[in-house]
Amino acid sequence: MAQHKKKYLDPEKLKKIGSLEIVARQVVEGLRIGSHKSPARGISSEFSAYRQYVAGDETRHIDWKAYARFNRYYIKQFDAETNFIANLLVDGSKSMTYGSNPNGLTKLEYAKFMAASLAYLTVSQGDSAGVGMFDGELNNYVNPKSNMSVLNDISDQLELLEPRPRTNVGGILHDFAHRMSKRGFVMLFSDLFDNTDEFMNGLSHLRYGGHNVILFHILDDYELNFPLNGMWKFLGLEGEGELVTQPARVRENYLNELESFISEIKSACAKNEVDYVLVNTKDPLEKTISDYLLRRTAMAKSR
Repeated sequence: MAQHKKKYLDPEKLKKIGSLEIVARQVVEGLRIGSHKSPARGISSEFSAYRQYVAGDETRHIDWKAYARFNRYYIKQFDAETNFIANLLVDGSKSMTYGSNPNGLTKLEYAKFMAASLAYLTVSQGDSAGVGMFDGELNNYVNPKSNMSVLNDISDQLELLEPRPRTNVGGILHDFAHRMSKRGFVMLFSDLFDNTDEFMNGLSHLRYGGHNVILFHILDDYELNFPLNGMWKFLGLEGEGELVTQPARVRENYLNELESFISEIKSACAKNEVDYVLVNTKDPLEKTISDYLLRRTAMAKSR
């Protein structure tokens, strides 16, 4: 029987993403150092699993018996190396279903592909990844695991996600701060069209618990640049009603409000030492991820 094709594990996309694995590993090491991970690898630790060797790994951990059998280099991985836990949270509210390009991705589709790709990079390194989708509450949560089969679970749950009318980002972050028993990394994918004060409080709660947070602020190119002319009807996707107007008449005020909104979010992130990444869905997925990983690598080297 033919297997169901995993939409968010598209081979062509993963082929491009997979080329970033070495960079991603450097980022992970940079995130671990100074956090909850000791840079000493495999010392007085219990053997846990194998992963394929990549440039930069310590050759003393190569399993030569595995090489003789498979003609590939494999690294022995220890428990001390497997405590990188990434939780990826995707906003599934109605506002995320917006997309200005009929042939492109909506914000929600972009967020799903990005979450699946980062989960793939995380698990391919032998670390643990889990995914949760949320609107007013957390749904379809996949517990973090380090085995490759978790990627199928993640893709399945991402496909099952149906957008809901409202979101509650702040409440979700509070709930997740209580839920996480171990310190880890939370990657949030959202347009943040919600109560900003509640979001900031939730952000502070996560950071107070010692969790590292990376915010991918996902917006459509039309939302960022508002390149509209003529007469338009604007429909609120979360029950805000509708507005008929000429964009040229409101463009300046809109862009000023958007700039203030983004600045407020950036300031909250800087205050809480949260990594803020503004994402334009017009940009290719692999470019967005590559740019982010390279920036994190540069940050880690500068410390």
